[in-house]
Amino acid sequence: MIVTSDFKPAPYLRNPHLQTVFASSARRSPALTTVRERLELPDGDFLDLDWLPSPDSPGSESHSDNTPITIVLHGLTGSIESKYARGLLRQIQALGWRGVLMNFRGASGEPNRLPKGYHSGETGDFDYVAKLLHQRHPNARLSAVGYSLGGNVLLKWLGEQGADSVLSTAAAVSVPFDLELCARAINKGLSRVYQSYLLKGMRRFAEEKFVRVEPPFTLPDFAQIADFYAFDDAFTAPLFGFADAREYYEESSSRKYLSAIKTPTLVIHAEDDPFMSPEVLPTASDLSSAIRMELSKSGGHVGFVAADSFGRPVYWLEERIPAFLRNQVTQ
Repeated sequence: MIVTSDFKPAPYLRNPHLQTVFASSARRSPALTTVRERLELPDGDFLDLDWLPSPDSPGSESHSDNTPITIVLHGLTGSIESKYARGLLRQIQALGWRGVLMNFRGASGEPNRLPKGYHSGETGDFDYVAKLLHQRHPNARLSAVGYSLGGNVLLKWLGEQGADSVLSTAAAVSVPFDLELCARAINKGLSRVYQSYLLKGMRRFAEEKFVRVEPPFTLPDFAQIADFYAFDDAFTAPLFGFADAREYYEESSSRKYLSAIKTPTLVIHAEDDPFMSPEVLPTASDLSSAIRMELSKSGGHVGFVAADSFGRPVYWLEERIPAFLRNQVTQ
């Protein structure tokens, strides 16, 4: 189902770029205390989870109550420092729930051990975490929220799992449903500014990792790579066993998995998202009956900044998402 969102942008932030930049840069970082848990993975690597504080240690087997748990998946080059993640976790805490951010491999501030890190369609690590938490806390209802790349991972995983998902509900924001179309869109006009910023982070991530880890192939000259497609063709695809960027995009885009989702899922998207073109949006026929997609004319990319009656910014996602999760979990 596709419906019109009730989001209304702040009068001074009607432009998609203002929405995007204000939320990510101008906003003061929400205060948040977290406790880190390191998961040792079966393949010899590790994942870092950042938990909201609780009376027991984050990974304790003693959590057997039915307090809900929300897992947050960050976007490309994101982490526990991402303001959208910190803001949402504060609201999860206000609900009295447990909350945890899953740092993708290498995103927690310490390079991971193995050559492979994460990409837009890599669902194995989230699968491991979701099922581990379900095993630890069988009486707790699990939910997950993914932003941008994390939203693509979440929707793809939900489609792969179908009726076997251990999640009770989910939400995804500003998802790049078709990765090839997004790579084209972000390489045009002002959107290239975002591409340049993200590419710097991606190059730094790769260069720092392979100072410590032996690369499995001859690395490209990152300084000569100027767009996402070239980066994914020369680095992401061969690192993860894809023939080229096109195969990586085809296999990893969440759009073709949407029809198989059985978990009640909220998808929030702005038509003016500067990271992608309108063509990326799924149609109603692409969606399963479990998906509620809320479309707004404005909002930018993971922006959605409204205003109160005094003109002060209101981070609307942090109202809408907890309300949806609460409604689903308490049904």
